[in-house]
Amino acid sequence: MARTAVGAYRSGMPAPVPYIHFAGDAADALRFYRSVFGGELQLHTYADFGRDDGAPELIAHGELRGPVDLFGADDPTDAAPPTMAGVMLALLGAGDEGASRRWFDALADGGAVIDPLQRRAWGDHDGQVRDRYGLTWLIGFSPAS
Repeated sequence: MARTAVGAYRSGMPAPVPYIHFAGDAADALRFYRSVFGGELQLHTYADFGRDDGAPELIAHGELRGPVDLFGADDPTDAAPPTMAGVMLALLGAGDEGASRRWFDALADGGAVIDPLQRRAWGDHDGQVRDRYGLTWLIGFSPAS
């Protein structure tokens, strides 16, 4: 289905968009994801929103809109980096082979390959990577016919 807005589809039902709370490095993380996936990035600080529940320079809300939509913010409580135990972000069939391989390699830079991007018994390719910010991704594609 074709997208009509961030996380929305023609059916009118929104698709889930991950909203990640970072430990003071939301701006760096969201810029990193923009470098990986492309798209438009908007960053709004606590000062921009007139909030006083976090340091003025911290990100109160950030949005990456593009091939991959992500939202993020800094946790003003000095919480630990994000953990996603039991959850991974899946991009299966999200791009062509070249895009999928570029995304996988870029996410692995400074992170760790959990399962290499490789051909599976059923003919598709996929792999898992944990990026430098602690998020686990499942990237995959079907070979061109």
